[in-house]
Amino acid sequence: MKTSEPVPAAHAPHGPLTDYYQTEQDRQAYLRRIFDNTAADYDRIEAMLAWGTGSRYRRQALIRGGLKAGMRVLDVGVGTGLVAAQACLLAGDPALVTGIDPSPGMLAASKLPKTMVLMEGRAESLPFPDNHFDFLSMGYALRHISDLGVAFAEFQRVLKPGGRLCILEITQAKSGLGQWVLKTYMRGVIPLLTRFVSRQKETATIWRYYWDSIEACVPPEQVMATLSAAGLVQVKQHVEVGVFSEYQAIKP
Repeated sequence: MKTSEPVPAAHAPHGPLTDYYQTEQDRQAYLRRIFDNTAADYDRIEAMLAWGTGSRYRRQALIRGGLKAGMRVLDVGVGTGLVAAQACLLAGDPALVTGIDPSPGMLAASKLPKTMVLMEGRAESLPFPDNHFDFLSMGYALRHISDLGVAFAEFQRVLKPGGRLCILEITQAKSGLGQWVLKTYMRGVIPLLTRFVSRQKETATIWRYYWDSIEACVPPEQVMATLSAAGLVQVKQHVEVGVFSEYQAIKP
């Protein structure tokens, strides 16, 4: 009887995407520049992409992940604050929520409550003490991390024992038709529409990049293996509509 090979942990979420940058070392500089340059358009395009349902979905995902009132929350890759805004509502007090992001342009474009803490920084080096947060969220930023193993170890470090993690990400559909529909929509339709509603010339590029990074990303099994290797337990994936993945885990 054959035994299945263990799934290896991952480092980079995907190899260099040379249509946009040439080496892994160039990735972070490229991402910072393009996110800074397109921040003013981000929320408008996201609302168009999600047909206005994004806020409800994010709120339900955080509830499924275990976020409750009174929890101290860290939102990694906070961007313009679309996940953090829902975390503020669920936690019951925006002062309990901290957001961190490497793009000052995205942070400046956020419309979050003034009492919420926003900081510039990266997932791989979180400027917080050990055992500090009850809940850690990250929305659609996993593909932009340079080293998943390093970042997930940081997530485990800053969570309190019993603390919960919820990572939202778009993953490929299982069927060929589903993959074609999502690729056509994200890499073709959305970049085309941005030409009519965006203010920044690189907005179409970032949405094409989004799909290309989704298509190249390591599979969910490797993401979960990397979370487990970082010392997190009860690691699982919940999927909505075939493509919206929620990685959930707990610090023992």
